[in-house]
Amino acid sequence: MSEKKTRRQARILDALGAKPTIRVNVLADDLGVSAETVRRDLAELDKTGLIQRTYGGAVKASLFEPALAERLKIKVKERERIANHAIILLENADCIFVGGGATTLHFARALRSIERRITVLTASFSVAIELSTNPLIKVMSLPGIVEPKEGLMCGADTLRFISQYRPRIAVMGASAIDAAGVSEAMLNAAQVYKAMIENSERAIIMADSSKFGLRALQIVAEWGPNKILITDQHPDKELHTAIETSGCDIQVVLV
Repeated sequence: MSEKKTRRQARILDALGAKPTIRVNVLADDLGVSAETVRRDLAELDKTGLIQRTYGGAVKASLFEPALAERLKIKVKERERIANHAIILLENADCIFVGGGATTLHFARALRSIERRITVLTASFSVAIELSTNPLIKVMSLPGIVEPKEGLMCGADTLRFISQYRPRIAVMGASAIDAAGVSEAMLNAAQVYKAMIENSERAIIMADSSKFGLRALQIVAEWGPNKILITDQHPDKELHTAIETSGCDIQVVLV
């Protein structure tokens, strides 16, 4: 690699360090090169895993998430509003899958006050404990191997258990949201969430706007007409178009 290209790509990484998502035309102007040159640089950096290409730009690679306890302190009001809205979308569903994570725990706290019978299948300890206080909610805690940082059951036994059920709705959080779909940072969790979504009639994805334009380790769901995205802000034009074109319903809950 030439010294000039090395310096240019280093500047791109510095720019993404300061701002997690950036447009090709902005980079081209800042670097004083053509958009095509920037696209080639982004393609090379994408192969290294340091960044991820997006429509018209790039994002800093997101390969992990902070532990659950830390995430519970972030965007609390936004996640509470998103979770409360998700309750409305359950309508009369009598059986649902619920994933793990910070936003789904807010969802469990909102669901705890439901005044009708419902069965919840979950791999999350925290979700199961929250919901067990309501006698109208039958909680089925999935078997498997304990993932201690996330408080989640995972593994082959978990996946086999999930395959036996076909609830109407899966309620999920997200590590990252981009044009390709919903992605998850933890591989074991991703396998569980993907199986839940695939075995449900439709999926409710709860994600605040900080997840936009990012991609984590594994895609758990592509956008489609059987998906609903609940968030706190409208995605940018390109991401909004990509999601909406798939038939996914985007519902914005303002805080």
